[in-house]
Amino acid sequence: MSAPSSTPSRHPRLDARSVRQRLLDRAETALIDVREEDPYAQEHPLWASNFPLSRLELQAWARIPRRDTLIVLYGHDEHGDLAERAADVFTALGYTQVFVLDGGLQGWRDAGGEIFRDVNVPSKAFGELVEAHSHTPSLPAEEVQQLLARQDDVVVLDARRFDEYQTMNIPGSTSVPGAELVLRARALAPRPETRIIVNCAGRTRSIIGTQSLVNAGLPNPVAALRNGTIGWTLAGQTLEHGADRRFGAVDAAQLQTAQADARRVADAAGVRRIDYAHLPSLSEPARTTYWLDVRTPEEYASGHLPGFTNAPGGQLVQETDHSVPVRGARIVLADLLQVRADMTASWLAQMGWEVHVLEGVTAADHHERGTPATPRPATPATAPTIAPDALHARQQQLAEAGEADALVVLDFSTGRNYSSGHIPGAYFAIRAQLPHILHTLHQRATPPRQLVFTCGSSLLAHFAAADARQWTQLPIQVLEGGTQAWAKRGLPTEAGETRLASPLIDRYRRPYEGTTAPREAMQAYLDWEFGLVEQLGRDGTHQFRVLNSDA
Repeated sequence: MSAPSSTPSRHPRLDARSVRQRLLDRAETALIDVREEDPYAQEHPLWASNFPLSRLELQAWARIPRRDTLIVLYGHDEHGDLAERAADVFTALGYTQVFVLDGGLQGWRDAGGEIFRDVNVPSKAFGELVEAHSHTPSLPAEEVQQLLARQDDVVVLDARRFDEYQTMNIPGSTSVPGAELVLRARALAPRPETRIIVNCAGRTRSIIGTQSLVNAGLPNPVAALRNGTIGWTLAGQTLEHGADRRFGAVDAAQLQTAQADARRVADAAGVRRIDYAHLPSLSEPARTTYWLDVRTPEEYASGHLPGFTNAPGGQLVQETDHSVPVRGARIVLADLLQVRADMTASWLAQMGWEVHVLEGVTAADHHERGTPATPRPATPATAPTIAPDALHARQQQLAEAGEADALVVLDFSTGRNYSSGHIPGAYFAIRAQLPHILHTLHQRATPPRQLVFTCGSSLLAHFAAADARQWTQLPIQVLEGGTQAWAKRGLPTEAGETRLASPLIDRYRRPYEGTTAPREAMQAYLDWEFGLVEQLGRDGTHQFRVLNSDA
């Protein structure tokens, strides 16, 4: 549980009622939880976005592009207040309106604020509201299994990312990420009698995908796979693994029909439009604007508009708290074919965003290639580096002298990457917990005489080394090229959770991901989703407006 800081704040504070009023007024506000993802997922306000203190410099400029955005921070762990330290970082990054939430998360709760759990909660709660309002059709796993077993005229379209689909999928299904559904469905089910089943891992993308086809007026019978692959698994049915079936091209007639259908839905939802020639008119200094290309990553990399970042539409609707963390901001969507932008915009508008679809764009305008570098500050150069071979030799030398503990390697990789493979003897470390980690090392009976910091690439290790100067006088080196360079040199690695200087809380394990989630966790997740509509009612800040499907 988050708790208020017992020390005077170095930064101005804003109370929970004021933050709530800003959300109701749609005044631009970034409510930021600076804990690691797992504690964030356990409890947070509806519109709080997760920006772990450990990685702030790597995310802030990209996710909060306007430096005078009003930012409200909270976060407290077992070692103390994180919000004040995060406020220092935001201020150093050039942000000018940085506040600490008075009383932290407990202050929010004391003010009567609703607390949610899990990740991507605004989108998931919205999906539940859509189903409740629109009575989105769905079929249980057992009935879908019977349709497939009888070889009925049915297609199953998986609305998740392709990598998720490859991990596990309904046997025979085809990968069609959510924003592609209205564009591709007619090519995949050209006969109006063909039944279309839309699935995801749980509920949200199944609901939104199915309702997208219903709203677009597809003539086919359409239904969501109730509870997705979770429901399929709970029914005792077998999933397929490693499939690579993907959607194909659409013909001119199918594209034209999809464009007309998507435009009608977007217009009904109140989506605004802007011609490419007039795009500069939306670059207002006092407004945060997210410029997002909702096509597939492959299309984006082959050519995109300058200044636009890639956010495939289905995932954008699913992950608004990550992609557009400034509530009250403006969103501009680009898609050369229009369909995906219109359908994505229709959902974002229903979620209370001001959203514009870009028009008047030609293929020639998409002249930038590749993926732009994420904006971030310069990497600190405060610590000397050590080459992988030199570190390995130094470790061997100390081990032969019986002094292996004199050199400690701290690995700031993600917990998942650390567990997959790390330097033998290295400790998993969370950067935000460095004061505690270093204090613990200093309290050893035989403290280390030297520290080496690493991570996957060495980037985060450099930032951590710059931090550490506040709390230790020990000599620190950063591993050149990080653990990736170590492995490329063919040096030994080990796997598993061998040494943990920090708990593995940097990532929240979703109950619906992978293939090993316990059945009890899957059912608990579904039960939680069923209660989200009631929570939205108690919270009162969502401002969602669900479109009637016959609009």
